[in-house]
Amino acid sequence: MLTVEGLTKKFKKIPAVDDISFSLHSGNIVGLLGPNGAGKSTTIKTIAGLLRKDDGNVFIDGIVHTFIEAKKKFSYIPETPELYDMLTVKEHLQFIAYAYDVKDWEEKTEELFERYELTDKRNKLAKELSKGMKQKVSICCGLLPDPDLYLFDEPMIGLDPKAIRETKNLFKELSERGKTIFISTHLLDSIENICHRVLVMKNGKIIADGDINSLRTQLGNKEGSTLEELFLEVTKDE
Repeated sequence: MLTVEGLTKKFKKIPAVDDISFSLHSGNIVGLLGPNGAGKSTTIKTIAGLLRKDDGNVFIDGIVHTFIEAKKKFSYIPETPELYDMLTVKEHLQFIAYAYDVKDWEEKTEELFERYELTDKRNKLAKELSKGMKQKVSICCGLLPDPDLYLFDEPMIGLDPKAIRETKNLFKELSERGKTIFISTHLLDSIENICHRVLVMKNGKIIADGDINSLRTQLGNKEGSTLEELFLEVTKDE
């Protein structure tokens, strides 16, 4: 569903993402981890086409990621919600529905509103919402088109515990339907029990790749090591 080959992105000739390659398959939930400045958000934004790559290739279901047909196949949910101040919550979903030609969008919107406790906020303007509410709206906008690939950049930040649990359950449901979920996050405990695989970045490179058990084996850690312990081990300075 997602193929990344030799992806490189530089800022002022300094690589933020340095020649990385990986593939994600249908039904995968994959976490992208790394310390601040590792290149996680740059990777997600470059895959989404928001940043222009300097080298390499990105394919969405075999299609070049910048082509319209590829863009129809994925949703990007940013770390900081980018909403329109003077549109209501429902108007944001309507805008997405029209842009992606979503059928029965009102019924699907109501289901999402109920799931994320936005029903009584439907007619509120975006500028009136808290950060957490804005994050919920942003997630709903990404879910509405029902794409094959989801690119989440720090989706849990700003969400209350119930919304975090609902989002984790949603990831599992999407995976069971064959959808692919790629999650960049600092909140390791929020994805530890749902990810099939984790990629760990440091200084723009992927330094570890595998499921939690395989990472334990690679690092020689004892059985039962948490994702946080594995992450700290693999990213520590030599």
